[in-house]
Amino acid sequence: MRLVNYDNRKNYWGQEIAIDLYDCDPEIIRSHRKITEFVIKLCKLIKMKRYGKCHVVNFGEEERVAGYSMFQLIETSNVSGHFANATNNAYINIFSCKEFDEKVVEDFCVEFFKAKDVRSIVNYRT
Repeated sequence: MRLVNYDNRKNYWGQEIAIDLYDCDPEIIRSHRKITEFVIKLCKLIKMKRYGKCHVVNFGEEERVAGYSMFQLIETSNVSGHFANATNNAYINIFSCKEFDEKVVEDFCVEFFKAKDVRSIVNYRT
């Protein structure tokens, strides 16, 4: 299910999407290498230029939040995410002042992480 806020689409400054992926492949969301690969492929797919390295850190003392988090600067803003070990869910955010196709992004995320379900919210920021 995708919710879209089109109210600001005519004169927006930036576009963002928050994607919640449910019941992902546990081996993929627990792999530093695969998360880094995801970011590189995603940025190529939506033609966003990465700025610096992708930061991928595994942390969380509390079981509910333990897992990898990632952050990638892009020239037009950033890509971030958190991968929850306890639920095998992934939470991806992309914000950019350069337009991208949110359907392409959502489909890529579902396929890459082998998610069983997805919910996303798109917002156009002014």
